[in-house]
Amino acid sequence: MRIARARTPDGVREGEYRNGTLVADDAEYEVDEGDLLPPCDPDALFCVGRNFAATLDQMDYERPEEPDFFIKPPHSVVGHRDPIPYPEWTEELTYAGELVAVIDEPCSDLAPEAVPDAVRGYTIMNDVDALDQQGRTARKAFTASGPLGPWIETDVDPTAMDMHTDVAGERRQEANTELMLFDPHEIVSYLSRRFEFRAGDCVAFGSPANPGVVEPGDVVDITYEGVGTLANEVVDRT
Repeated sequence: MRIARARTPDGVREGEYRNGTLVADDAEYEVDEGDLLPPCDPDALFCVGRNFAATLDQMDYERPEEPDFFIKPPHSVVGHRDPIPYPEWTEELTYAGELVAVIDEPCSDLAPEAVPDAVRGYTIMNDVDALDQQGRTARKAFTASGPLGPWIETDVDPTAMDMHTDVAGERRQEANTELMLFDPHEIVSYLSRRFEFRAGDCVAFGSPANPGVVEPGDVVDITYEGVGTLANEVVDRT
C-alpha cells in the first residue's frame, strides 16, 4: 500500500494513494503529483554514508567497521516535484539516490529481527550535498537538501531492491540494495541503540556509486523498485 500526504480542498490530508486518488478515512480526493507533500514529518533524518563498496572505491573512502551516520534536520525536507534551489554559496552540488525507512511509532533498542514491525514503510530521498563546503553538516544540512517522497510503500522487501538514478534523462546510478555493506535492518537496529526514534523519523541507507554533480535545469529522477520514483528539478535561486 502507498501512503501519501497531499494538499486537498480540505487542507493537508493523509491516506492511501491509488493512481491519482488519495483515499482518506472519510473522503476521497483527486490529486496530481504536484499536490503531494513529503510523506512524513520527521524530527530527524538519520543518514548512513559509505554503505556501498563501489562508492568507497569511487570516493576513496575507508571501509567503516560500523554504520557511519550523520543527521539532516527537518529544514532539509521538501517533497516530490518540489524544486531544489541551487545555493549561491556552492559551486559543486551533487545528488545521491537513497532508500529510506520511515519509523512507525516511538521505539528504541530494536533487535534486527524486530525492525520490520517498527517500520511503517519505505520511501526515497535525494541526499543533496554541497561537496565543496567544509564539514559534513555544512555540506549536507541546509534547506531543501533532503527531497523525500513520493509516498511510503508499506509492502516491500528492502534487502534486494533494484534502483537507478537519471539526471536530465541520463542514467547515472544503477545498483541493488543487496550490495549494501550494512543491510537496512542492521542499520535501524544500530541507530535505535543510540536514539529513541519518534514516529515519522527517517533512516536513509546510503547511496550507490556515482553520486555526481547537478546544474540548474537538471531533473533528478530516483527510482527504487517496488517503491516508486522521486523527481525534483534543480533551479537557479535567482
